[in-house]
Order: sequence, then structure tokens, then C-alpha cells
Amino acid sequence: MTGLIIRNTGYSYTVKADETGDVYECKVKGNFRIKGIRTTNPVAIGDRVDFTPQLEENAGLITAVADRKNYIIRKSANLSKQSHILAANVDQCFLIVTLTQPETSLTFIDRFLASAEAYRVPVSLIINKIDLITDEWADYLEGVVNLYETIGYPCHKISATTGEGVEALRKLLKGKVTLLSGNSGVGKSTLINTLFPHLQLKTDDISDAYNTGKHTTTFSEMFETDGGYIIDTPGIKGFGTFDMKREEIGHYFKEIFHFSKQCKFHNCTHTHEPHCAVLEAVQRHDISESRYHSYLSMLEDENEDKYRAAY
Repeated sequence: MTGLIIRNTGYSYTVKADETGDVYECKVKGNFRIKGIRTTNPVAIGDRVDFTPQLEENAGLITAVADRKNYIIRKSANLSKQSHILAANVDQCFLIVTLTQPETSLTFIDRFLASAEAYRVPVSLIINKIDLITDEWADYLEGVVNLYETIGYPCHKISATTGEGVEALRKLLKGKVTLLSGNSGVGKSTLINTLFPHLQLKTDDISDAYNTGKHTTTFSEMFETDGGYIIDTPGIKGFGTFDMKREEIGHYFKEIFHFSKQCKFHNCTHTHEPHCAVLEAVQRHDISESRYHSYLSMLEDENEDKYRAAY
């Protein structure tokens, strides 16, 4: 039989059968993990799979994964030589970010966007909790929006708690497979509940001691909505990029790639070379310093501490 992975607990996979719509709790065939797949999860939510039903009721064994059109991948937090696939076969991603309670670092955003560019996944930034933005943070909010919209990433300012700006997202979700991702505590589950109250996802408060989110979503799950699907994933504290060649990293920063075509040397690293169009663009502020520093951090070091979100 064939089906869609709609839930991944880390121990088993829930597969929705294409033909009947029935769901099966499936395991992965024993030798499936050793076919050169360097991920902690060779099967990911959103994958289309072949599976064989077992004698037990609604159980099965996954035997093959269909070719993916794309996926979002990150370095595994504890196993630096392995990666973790957040989701596969998505039409778009909503990266939920907050500027306060907790603050999402620009480095985290940039690393996520670079990975999405590498795997051809369109991303929109959803800036949540704008009801908590005070006057002193208002200019920063507009600066972040201006920065990323100028590069080419749509930004939506919302409050999942009050409902402000949320309805505008509904049209964007219709008929699409959308991955929701972001740091813990940015309000992914609250946003889903506001859009689709019948799902009643569990939410939790922010840790007062560290101003960080608590993991209320403990595994990835797909929910069918308005002719499409939304994928809710556990919050992530850091985003380590994986399997990017050093010379290719600049390709995944849209503005750096744009200016790099004018560099004197075809293999320019944009760090010290003479007549580097990227460095000149940074000096002119045509490329923001924050984005350039994110690029440098990816060149220099993929240490976990380097890409942890700000606490």
C-alpha cells in the first residue's frame, strides 16, 4: 500500500493510506536505516511511502520512501555528523519568530532561511506577539520587516493571542502543505488553535527564569485543513546547517549571491579579497551587517553554541 506520513513520534510513524484514508501505526523495515542515509530520521513527516499492513490491527511496516520534491534539514543537536529532517514535500514554510518573550535571534532566522534556499522551500516570516511590542521596540520591529521584505521574504505581523493579522494567513494556507517552525515558545501551537480551534493543541507559558519557551509539541504532526495540511513541529533552540559546501553558502543568501556576480574572483569568499562586490555592498549598507555576520558565522564555525537562539 502507499500512504502519507502524518505523524512521527520518533518511535513510530502514523501513515494515512492513500486508497482508504485509514491510518496505520508503522515501524521502519530493519535494514532501511543503513542505506547511506545520514539522518536521525530516514523517514520524515510529509514523506510518501510504501508500506505493508501487518497482522495486528492498524499496524504496518514501511518498506520504501518515494523521491522527495524538497525537504528542510538541520544538523542534529547532539550528533554533529548526522542531520535531522524537519519535514518533506512542503509547498511553503511559515517561520514563526518573536522579538520578545522570547527573542528570536537574527542569526537563527538567517540560518533557517539559508537552509530553506538550499532545498528550494519558500519561506514567509510570521512575526508573532506584536501585542507585546512596546514603543521602544516598534522601530526594531519595522527594521526587521524592512530588512527581510527587501531581500524578498514576505513578512506578516500577527498576534496569535488577540487574533490580529491571523485571518490574512488563512488564504495563504488554503490548498498548501505548510510547515510551521521556529524556536520554542514563539506561539506555533497557539497560532494553529486560533486558525483551527477544533484541533485544540496544547500550549504552555514562557519560562520566567530564562524567557524561553517550553516544548509543548513533542513530535511532528500533520493536520488536514482547508484542502491542505499544516505541519506542527517541536520548537528548536538552534539551527545548524548541514551538508553545505563552504563555497556554496553565499548562494543561499539572496543579496550576497546577487552582488557576488560582480566580484573580481569567481571563487571569492567575500571575506578579504580585493574588489569584492559583496564587501563593498556591506560598506554601502546594501547588504545588512547582521546578514553578513550570519554568513560569516556559517563560514567559520558550525559549533552548536554559535547558532543557539538568544535567551
